[in-house]
Amino acid sequence: MEPVVSRLTLESFESLPPHARRCVFWEVEPSMAGPLDRPESAEATEVVSRGVARAPFESEFDKEAWISSVLLEWGACGQLATDPATGVIVGTAFYAPPGRVPRSRLFPTSPVSADALLLTSIQVEPGYEEVATPLLDAVLVDLMRRGVRAVEAFGLVRGGGPDGGGSGTARRNPTPDATPGMRDISEWSDEEIVSVAREILDNPQPDLCTRCLLDAAFLKASGFDVIASHSRFPRLRLELDEGLGWKSEVEGALEKLVVMASIDMMGRERTLAPVGRRL
Repeated sequence: MEPVVSRLTLESFESLPPHARRCVFWEVEPSMAGPLDRPESAEATEVVSRGVARAPFESEFDKEAWISSVLLEWGACGQLATDPATGVIVGTAFYAPPGRVPRSRLFPTSPVSADALLLTSIQVEPGYEEVATPLLDAVLVDLMRRGVRAVEAFGLVRGGGPDGGGSGTARRNPTPDATPGMRDISEWSDEEIVSVAREILDNPQPDLCTRCLLDAAFLKASGFDVIASHSRFPRLRLELDEGLGWKSEVEGALEKLVVMASIDMMGRERTLAPVGRRL
């Protein structure tokens, strides 16, 4: 069955997948992010008690606060894909004005254009990779209806060259290499990507959440164009009034056809109705 895509609401927050519910890589000022200093669940308490370090950008409290604030001040900032058979959320997409996304200022290809909204992440659960495209479509349709001119995103190049192309997914624990830049990045582990990012990103908190970064190849395949080139973190853009304007025109034309058909049917019914005899 096809997934059901709907807008994110505060009521649906508790049903989000764990990572989407906790990670604030994009949403919290990096200088304010720190080690987990308060348990937020039984799982968090157990992690802290074992002395296992958690990512400094994990905070369910801050993620909920961010969503609540953006919903109140700006409107919808997320789309959800739900498996209709189980009712479980299997994919999420987040987007917002770049001014509400502190991390967007810290990439080598920053800043986001003043006329664009920022698509921060599309995350899908294992086995549901096909819902990424419907989630993106839902984001674009929502933004078009709200009169947004363009959407931009920072891509992560997992393979290919500096134009943001290529494909592939990082594999875990590849053969160690003293010069990882000489290998195709599709062979890198997430740990190696983080290590290189620490050298690239001018950020006092160099941690990088690879799950929250969009694949540059996916963006290019979806119609985005590179407007700020970088070997690892290109910024890409999709013009909504040009690239997808035809969708609005088609929808408008279909609505007119439906109205005209309804009027035509009403006219025919009146013509076929029997006329009463005069006495």
